[in-house]
Formats: sequence, structure tokens, C-alpha cells
Amino acid sequence: MRFLLLGLSFLSLFTLVGFAQDKPLPYDDRGKLIYYEVVSDKVFDAATLYANAKAFLKAKKMNSIGLDSGSLTASGKMVISKTAFKVGHPTGEVSYNFTFEVKDTKYRFWLTDFLFVPYERDRYANFVPSTAKGTPLEANPGKLNAAEWTSYQNATAKQAQSFATEFKAYLFAPLKSKAKPKEKTIISTKSW
Repeated sequence: MRFLLLGLSFLSLFTLVGFAQDKPLPYDDRGKLIYYEVVSDKVFDAATLYANAKAFLKAKKMNSIGLDSGSLTASGKMVISKTAFKVGHPTGEVSYNFTFEVKDTKYRFWLTDFLFVPYERDRYANFVPSTAKGTPLEANPGKLNAAEWTSYQNATAKQAQSFATEFKAYLFAPLKSKAKPKEKTIISTKSW
């Protein structure tokens, strides 16, 4: 009996710790949800950071990569999945805008303008966007969909955190140089 109570107390403790890790996205000055991070603890070269950031965005296949006035901007999307008993399916996608800037001895990046587009099954049993227009993630869903909408916001926060972790690791990784093509050997059959 004592072991059963001890086991239940540990189980409830781990359950509370697991639920306590859901950190919602904060709002910016425009009233939009934002994932914002400033890093100032490493010594770096701005040109190398921009090159690595461009390579990362190309590897992620993000759209409209642009560099204007010292900031690198792009737009991308992440798929939100619903999982039950290790079987999951996508419930929608969240599109976002990404901005990266370097100044003095620090850099910052943020993801904002989150738009949720729900998925539905088509006649071939594929999950496809049900509408072309997305709903802002900071919109008030009403009473009926509040729990589901909160789960979309939490899933977006987790995916934004994992995106940021992957991005920061990629920034300081050495760039992979392209392999040089082998020189073509020309064989002349006219002379011996």
C-alpha cells in the first residue's frame, strides 16, 4: 500500500511538471502573437551569420527570402498535428513571418503573424487545407472552440521553440562547401 501511494505521488508530480512546461506565446506591440529572442553571449562575424541564416532558410524551403536594410526576412509554415495513442494526423498549418537582424555584438530573430489554416480530408483521403485564407492565431475563437484553439497556440509555441533551437545551432555550425566538380579529361583520338 505504501509503494502504491508513493508511486501515485510520483506519477502526479511528473504529470504536473509535464503540464507546467506549456509556455504560451507573448503578444507584441501590434497585438500579434510573437516568438522573440535576443542572443548576445557569443562572439561572431555578421557576414557569416547572415550566410548561415540564408543557408538555413534555404534548407527549410522558406518563401520570399529577402535582405533589406540589415534584416533578413522570410515566410514559412509549420504543420500542427493531433496525436492520439501514437497515431496522428495533421489538423492544420500555421504560416508565419520570420525576421533576423544583427547589430553590434548581438543578434535577434522573431516569428510573428501566425495564421492558422485548418486541414480536411479530400476524396483521396489526403489532408489538404480547407480554406485558402488563414485565421490569425491571436483571434478569439469563442466558447465552443476555446480548448482546441488553445491547443493550437500551445503546439505553435512548441514548434516555434524547436525552430529557434535548430536555427541557433545552425548559425554557428560551419557552412558546408559545395563539392568541386571533377575536371573533365579530354581524350584526343587524332594524335597518339
